[in-house]
Amino acid sequence: MNQAGLTPLLAALSGFLCVAVGAFGAHLVADPHGRELIEIGVRYNILHTMAALASVSFRNWGAAVARFAAPLFFTGIVLFSGSLYLRGAGMAMADMTAMAPPVGGLFFLAGWCVLIWAGVTLAVKPR
Repeated sequence: MNQAGLTPLLAALSGFLCVAVGAFGAHLVADPHGRELIEIGVRYNILHTMAALASVSFRNWGAAVARFAAPLFFTGIVLFSGSLYLRGAGMAMADMTAMAPPVGGLFFLAGWCVLIWAGVTLAVKPR
């Protein structure tokens, strides 16, 4: 499977996950702090799912470097949002997942840097 097809597939799965986990948090998690953690995870998950989809457009417009953005965003989603989902659901001890959100955030930032690089490439590219 090529990456151009894999990114939309993973984005669709990630979007489904956002809705499913959001519903789980809203209806089945009684602890307010747990709900808040899940809500934050869902917010960052959906935002970076859309960013991964945007990277496909950057590639289609001619910025080949954008192919590196989606894997960075998806890794960030797993680390950042995934750890918040586990903590919010009470399924992981805080010390086990303490470093995952900051590391996931670094992956998010790296993905955005790649998209900035892709945007600059497109902006200076002669027509």
